[in-house]
Amino acid sequence: MPATKKSVKNQKKQFTIDCEVATEEGIIDLAAFEKFLQDRIKVNGKTGGLQGVVDLTRTASAITVTTEAPFPKRYLKYLTKKFLKKMQLRDAFRVVAVNASTYKLSWFNISDEAEEEEADE
Repeated sequence: MPATKKSVKNQKKQFTIDCEVATEEGIIDLAAFEKFLQDRIKVNGKTGGLQGVVDLTRTASAITVTTEAPFPKRYLKYLTKKFLKKMQLRDAFRVVAVNASTYKLSWFNISDEAEEEEADE
């Protein structure tokens, strides 16, 4: 029996990184984050080749990544964590999946942990 080829349509995928918590406090500059993503996203193993394949758009508090190529959502989480580490904010924020196409930056609950430690003493 001959192997059949499955036709794979390139579906556009759209992912959103919601940075509302960090931008309203003035902690993260979304323009710098967008530039970081443009410089670091790899397409076919090479950085800087986003033309026509990956489109980045920035709103007041979020960045939207639209792609036609196979693109894992997890890769955006990795790059977001890398950006936070570069800005020395990795200890303050965490990246949380809200739904199948959205990540959100949220604060770590440090105050809850501090209250528990004080109660133990």
